Amino acid sequence: MQSVAHEFKAHARRALQDTTLQHALARAKGGFIDQRRTAIEALPEFDELRACAKQIKNHTLAHLDYYLERYEAQVKADGGQVHWARGPEEARRIVIDICRAAGARRITKGKSMVGEEIAINPALEAAGFEAIETDLGEYIIQLAKEPPSHIIAPAVHKTRGEITELFYAHHRSHGINERVSDVASIVNEARSVLREAFVTADVGITGANFLVAQTGSSILVTNEGNGDLTCSLPRVHIVTASIEKVVPTLEDLAVFLRLLGRSATGQEMSSYTSIFTGPKRNADLDGPAEYHVVLLDHGRSAMLGNEFREMLRCIRCGACLNHCPVYGSIGGHSYGWVYSGPMGAVLTPLMVGLREAADLPNACTLNGRCQEVCPMGIPLPTMLRRLRMREFEQNLTGARSRWLLSIWAFLAKRPRLYQTLLRPFVRLLAIGSRGTRRSLPLARGWTQSRDFPTPQGRTFQSLYRARQRKQ
Repeated sequence: MQSVAHEFKAHARRALQDTTLQHALARAKGGFIDQRRTAIEALPEFDELRACAKQIKNHTLAHLDYYLERYEAQVKADGGQVHWARGPEEARRIVIDICRAAGARRITKGKSMVGEEIAINPALEAAGFEAIETDLGEYIIQLAKEPPSHIIAPAVHKTRGEITELFYAHHRSHGINERVSDVASIVNEARSVLREAFVTADVGITGANFLVAQTGSSILVTNEGNGDLTCSLPRVHIVTASIEKVVPTLEDLAVFLRLLGRSATGQEMSSYTSIFTGPKRNADLDGPAEYHVVLLDHGRSAMLGNEFREMLRCIRCGACLNHCPVYGSIGGHSYGWVYSGPMGAVLTPLMVGLREAADLPNACTLNGRCQEVCPMGIPLPTMLRRLRMREFEQNLTGARSRWLLSIWAFLAKRPRLYQTLLRPFVRLLAIGSRGTRRSLPLARGWTQSRDFPTPQGRTFQSLYRARQRKQ
């Protein structure tokens, strides 16, 4: 999927005016937040698990070359193959070559953010393959020809009515001619259509939540079971994963699994946690004849050696998105690429280029909620500030912004001058104000969509000193 992150402002304005989207976002937000809080309150040792997981990840990243080589050796020992891809183009070529070698026609896919990152679906279709998403959310957005708007709930922006009409339009070719609107019927309809795809697919492509170096296993966490069918029924299974997904042992994996479900959906554990280790053995009742793992770098090695290294701890739970006031107002599509919310505002500039995505770090309010809820304790606000600094250093900010920032820096370094100039400005803002102003010089970005709250006529410093004197 080509990035259009440079159009963020235009996307955000449209999203704010889309009443259907606003309804869908409001409905989804409360559920994610409330369920997570309930699940974590029921686990007193949650913070201890966070600290343990952070320690495991930091250790793994410090020795990532060793654990990746160990993982590769174990996959090969079990009869599988590992393919290394430096970027999306190379990853797409590897996957297409595997599918062609298998003589594939139909390919089923389990949910994979790396698959979205490398834009594998358009590449497969261009190469003449039929690629069918089997995760319900991914299936819905595939029919709608849209990218995912959330990393764990890709169709969260869709209302039930929209899904009903989407299924009615696309499923008549399958002999289904009735509109269904209740959740159970929608799910059953998707299941009946996808059943044929599962049993006739030649290749199954999935992502991996984790890779275990100790055993050479890929771990898939789902709530639908479609991942198991995608991995087991086709004669070829392809795993697409990024290099930071590796963890040392199965014992380490258990720590992350206890964090992932609670942080993502508010579950103690997701419904299905599946471990896949190599192709089918002689004693196995089912499984693929071939097992391939495509490991993607795409800038992660560079991150490993710079100030954004901690971003590689991310386990893609989506908690930062669910608690972000910006994401909750505009949804995921406004961000213009695969990853959205706070984690996307960091990853997208690093992967597609800061020039392409400079607006994303600046859209953050820096309220710190994302870091507070992150199960891996990733300092997202700090990273967003670093990206803003990079933007300034690379002269990517506009001339007016640079001029205003220079003035601010000059005054901020001279507190007495700052306070001397600030007092009359605050008083001027308060004159004739009834608490808000509908317009303000140099603040149109704020006032064009909401009123500006005006001060009481005194600076914070003077109010603080007056309060101190009363005590």
